[in-house]
Amino acid sequence: MIGVIGKKVGMTQIFDETGRVVPVTVVQVVPNVVVSKKTAEKDGYNAVVIGVYEKKKSRVTKPYAGQFPEGIAPTRILREFRDFEKEVDVGQSIDASVLDGVRFVDVIAKSKGKGFQGVVKRWGFEGGRATHGSKFHREPGSTGNSTYPHHSFKNIKMPGHMGNERVTVQNLKVVRVDAEKGVVLIRGALPGPRNCDVLIRKSVKKS
Repeated sequence: MIGVIGKKVGMTQIFDETGRVVPVTVVQVVPNVVVSKKTAEKDGYNAVVIGVYEKKKSRVTKPYAGQFPEGIAPTRILREFRDFEKEVDVGQSIDASVLDGVRFVDVIAKSKGKGFQGVVKRWGFEGGRATHGSKFHREPGSTGNSTYPHHSFKNIKMPGHMGNERVTVQNLKVVRVDAEKGVVLIRGALPGPRNCDVLIRKSVKKS
């Protein structure tokens, strides 16, 4: 697996070789630092731990700082990539060029938070009639029987907190990688608001 951590800048559009408009999301990739490497002999699996965005010293606790070897500043974000396909060393910087030759990627980010929502917006319920006097418009309706079982079962679609959760969008096409500018253009929309942190990894389903 190949991966890198970046920041979602926003969306724009470019023209491909045939002159068609392609909607793309721009991801800014600042240098990622290899913090440590895990091996099958010691840890039971092979992985590379990557960090990005240096953390303020006043906000670094001793247990957290203990994850970083001498000479590497503690970072705000730490992510692990299993079975990293390219040979890297601890302390080495990784930029957007690591995605050269990768055609499809999976993107992981935290989705936009939408607060507390009802069943119509959250789950797409149709609701009741909109006519006057029905008194049933956007309610969820019955959620369980009366005498038995005396309660609603788990996992019933109910009103509640919507968004602000980890989302993975798979098989997105990489349109362009500009290592000089540290930019990756990915076709389509990515989860999360502008300036959010996104994890880009080589697609596990498409190559």
